[in-house]
Amino acid sequence: MNKPKMATDKGVPSNSRVLMLLAQLERMNGETMARDVETARQVTAKIYHLIQTQALVNFKTFEMEYRYSRRYYQSAVSPEPPEKSGKEVMSKGSSGMEVILASLENTRDVPTTLNILYILSELLTVGRGRRVGVFVSKGGTGILFQILISASKELPPSEELMLQLHSLLAKVGPKDRKFGVKARLSGALNVTVNLTKQNLQNTKLLLPCLQVLRVYSTNSVNAISLGKNGVVEIMFKIASPYSKKNTSLLKVALDALGALLKSKTNARRAVDGGHVHILLTLYQDWHRNDTRHRHMLIRKGLLVCLRNITNIKLGRKAFIDADGMRILYNSSTECLPVRTLDPLVNTSSLIMRKCFPKNRLPLPTIKSAFHYQLPHIPAAGPVAQLYSQPPGVDDVVDESDNEETDADTENDTENEEDEKDQNTANDDIETDLNKLHPKKNPGRPFEELRVYERFFLELSEDFQGYNFESSKSASSTSSHFSSSSASNRSSRPIIVPTAQALSPKHAHTLSSQEDCNPTKGQPPLPAPSAPTPAPPLTPLELDTIHLTKDQDKKEEAHIPSPDARTTLPSLARPPSQGQMIEQDLANVFECVSLEQEGALNSGEEGGRGLKQDGSPVNATRHIQSPLLLGGIATRRVGGGSGSNLGSECGSEGAEDEGGEGAVLEVPDTALLLPLHDPDLYVEMVKGTHSVPQYAEVAYPDYFGHVPPTFREPLQERVYGVQRSKIFQDIERLIHPNDIVDKVVYDLDIPSCPVVEDDGDSLKFNSQFESGNLRKAVQVRKYEYDLVLNSDINSNHYHQWFYFEVSGMRVGATYRFNIINSEKSNSQFNYGMQVLMYSVQEAISGKPRWVRTGTDICYYKNHFARSSIAAGGQKGKSYYTMTFSTSFSHKDDVCYFAYHYPYTYSTLKMHLSKLEAYRTPHIYLRQDVLCETLGGNSCPLLTITAMPESNSNDHICQFRNRPLIFLSARVHPGETNASWVMKGTLEFLMGSSPLAGS
Repeated sequence: MNKPKMATDKGVPSNSRVLMLLAQLERMNGETMARDVETARQVTAKIYHLIQTQALVNFKTFEMEYRYSRRYYQSAVSPEPPEKSGKEVMSKGSSGMEVILASLENTRDVPTTLNILYILSELLTVGRGRRVGVFVSKGGTGILFQILISASKELPPSEELMLQLHSLLAKVGPKDRKFGVKARLSGALNVTVNLTKQNLQNTKLLLPCLQVLRVYSTNSVNAISLGKNGVVEIMFKIASPYSKKNTSLLKVALDALGALLKSKTNARRAVDGGHVHILLTLYQDWHRNDTRHRHMLIRKGLLVCLRNITNIKLGRKAFIDADGMRILYNSSTECLPVRTLDPLVNTSSLIMRKCFPKNRLPLPTIKSAFHYQLPHIPAAGPVAQLYSQPPGVDDVVDESDNEETDADTENDTENEEDEKDQNTANDDIETDLNKLHPKKNPGRPFEELRVYERFFLELSEDFQGYNFESSKSASSTSSHFSSSSASNRSSRPIIVPTAQALSPKHAHTLSSQEDCNPTKGQPPLPAPSAPTPAPPLTPLELDTIHLTKDQDKKEEAHIPSPDARTTLPSLARPPSQGQMIEQDLANVFECVSLEQEGALNSGEEGGRGLKQDGSPVNATRHIQSPLLLGGIATRRVGGGSGSNLGSECGSEGAEDEGGEGAVLEVPDTALLLPLHDPDLYVEMVKGTHSVPQYAEVAYPDYFGHVPPTFREPLQERVYGVQRSKIFQDIERLIHPNDIVDKVVYDLDIPSCPVVEDDGDSLKFNSQFESGNLRKAVQVRKYEYDLVLNSDINSNHYHQWFYFEVSGMRVGATYRFNIINSEKSNSQFNYGMQVLMYSVQEAISGKPRWVRTGTDICYYKNHFARSSIAAGGQKGKSYYTMTFSTSFSHKDDVCYFAYHYPYTYSTLKMHLSKLEAYRTPHIYLRQDVLCETLGGNSCPLLTITAMPESNSNDHICQFRNRPLIFLSARVHPGETNASWVMKGTLEFLMGSSPLAGS
């Protein structure tokens, strides 16, 4: 639609008429305006009329276009309104604004001043803030303050003039950065305050005054000055209980009050006046009566006032004394079902968390539970500070933890979309390119570097005694043989007898048991019995594991067919009445054999197993004390170094007592994981030096684990999960009788870390290599607070966790809270999950770590963090990483870890097994770079290709290859780097053309 043109009676367009009147007004500036007052009134009145009429027509035109588009185009989005009024005044290059402001400054006539103020009000009402910016840049704010001061001196001041001045100041103030300073320097603060005090019942004038006071209060200096003048008390007089009248006035007053209470002086003044209780009462009243949630902004304003008051210690104490925790908790839980009330719930949660009393971490000291005496203590640094700390100092909390602190300095938002930490810049990235360039000259003399020659023996190796021709043929034969034998072995299962009933799919294994049994004269297995539950699993203890070679047993091994499954007779039966399972096992089992059988010629029934050199395979290993898993003696069958296939060595007592039972197929991890050998791992553990001197082996490290065969997606976070977790934490203060507060595991009691319980609590354990759990406290029936141990000889770094859990109930959902995390944010807030390993799943054929946990979140808690642990900063708190999970098996043993564990014993086992990968064309050498303070060696591997021959050219090419240094783990807990290095070594030692190149 065409925009209609406005014309006067003379036929001149309205915009041209405005320009003519502005030119006339410009000529009248100065003494002429003071003499000819009537003409100035007429000119300004005509300008105001034209701008107002143009704005009205523009609005009607916009309304017609909007209706037209809705009717014929069904447009869901309203069109942009047409050009607003006053374009000729506000356009670039126009001097209209200067003329208007000059006239406003020069006139002393009140009607003329009002006309100009009306003109400015029309001009600044539209324009999306751009026109206000032009007004401020032309010095309009200062002129308005001058007129305000002059008008205040008149007795009585013009009410209409004060109304228009404050209405304009309320529009201009948010766009003028120096508005507060200009108001204070010009003396306008007292004028507005006095006008407000005199017109508390005049809502027409009171509203713009409050709007201006709200802008004044954003300046901290102004807020203190206004507080001294009694503005805080005025705002509390205006705040009223629930009413449907003057809601806009109340909303502005609460906004101004919230800005004033940011000042600690004003907050103390409000607390001394007993206004905390008043605010809580008002909020309760509005919450109960605003059932349709139409006045959410008023309720939010009351909460903002409470939030600012509780920034000081005195305010937090007054809030708790007024039962504010219970009031806000009850109101917030009622608001949870309504999504639009989330701002109220988030603000209430922030206030409650801030006022929650700081708790002491349930530890005697934040120092590590393990201590290693250093041979030389450094003179300075954190280690020296740790050693020089007096014994009587409490390093867990500070005396000033509850002092006044700005609670908003840390990331305390309760929004479900967590704010990214803007303060964590890349401070560790070097931006100076000159420093990144390698130095041409070594920093140390060449003679000093000769001590490292022993790590580069390949540079002096001449290979004169090496037969390259025979190595090539041997390499070809070995490669062909290893590939064929690997295909023949396939993934054969581990057969573990249990006291449970045999499933129908294993019935055929029992019928062929007599043929597979190398021991003669043993009766066949009886019929399966009724199912009985397996006893609880017990931990692996190093003292019960002893590996010996049985040189007396020389029986030849039987080779089964490829499709046949080797089964073992049951070595356990259900405990008879009045007998304990441990006594029954002690009488039945005296040894468990782990026998190795070769299967190179599996097609011939009854053939002999042959090694590569043709000798029979009859190596047998015994565990003199049974290795207990779930109350049964374990038997491993399959290919593995030194313990590939199992044979039966059960005692006759078990057979005579009716060795009824089923078999559980446990995959042989030695076949699935070529670098893993459980028996070898145990030997490596015995040679590992640990400060705590562990005596147990974790099941996942012993069994090994198979990696997932699929991509693990990030967990999608459920809306409101963090808020619900925080509310559960707040319930501890509101309902203290529901809290159990029972210590079930404490590593600070070395003699007995596992506290005896009545069977209603989980059992925890972390006394194995790489394990980390210092204390477990049962909070509720299915909720536990967990405290991690810091690094040895340290009082911080709590990130890595690895612990064992048992005694769980099937179907129950448990919540675990790791309460002494230190980082301000975590990947657990963005979809990362914890890892869990189930022993029952492992012995049933699924030895793997799985991502688990629901309702995972990471947030700041109420446990105080001392300045000693926070690097000198006071008022800090720890963070909680919480997750919930349920268990699928009764009497299971489960392990939880931050990431896939990689122990030092695992490293040694992998390096030992890596020797089997060596072929004649691979150069592999392992050196000891150094030893740790604890006595463990740091291995250094050199891997490259052998020279093609021992000729000078090939040797020279071998010695001049570039050196590439690969380093894996740097910090504790970085097990992902260790696994990457393990895969890298496997690749380099592999037979792929890329690795050989």
